[in-house]
Amino acid sequence: MNQHPIEAWHQLVKSSDPSRLDSLLADDAVFISPIVHTPQRGKALTKAYLSAAFQVFFNPSFQYVREIIGNTDAMLEFETEVDGILVNGVDIIKWNERGQIIEFKVMVRPLKAITVIHERMGAMLAAAKGGS
Repeated sequence: MNQHPIEAWHQLVKSSDPSRLDSLLADDAVFISPIVHTPQRGKALTKAYLSAAFQVFFNPSFQYVREIIGNTDAMLEFETEVDGILVNGVDIIKWNERGQIIEFKVMVRPLKAITVIHERMGAMLAAAKGGS
C-alpha cells in the first residue's frame, strides 16, 4: 500500500464507502469499542463494527478536529451530532508495516453520547446479523 493509512482512512470516510475497508484492514485487525467490553478480533468483526459506525457517526455534522500522527499509530479526535446529541470522541488507529490497520479503538464522551451510540450501533449490528 503506497498511500499513508490515515490518508486512506480519510478518503474512505469522505467517500462513505465501507466496502473499501477490505483493503485497509489486516486479517488480524482488532476493534475496541466504547460499548462492548471485549475486543472484537478479526477482519470480519472489525469491518462489521466500522461499517455500522459509517451509518451512525458519519453524517454531515461529522468532522475530525485534531490529529496526532506517529510512525505506526494515530489519534484522530472527532465531533458529530447523533439524534441531537453532540458526540466527542477519538479514533486511535494502529497499522502494520504494510499500512494495514491492525487495531482501531474508539473512545466517546459524554455519557449521553455513549448511550445513543450504544442504541444506534446495537440496532445496526443486529440488522446486519439478521440480513446475513
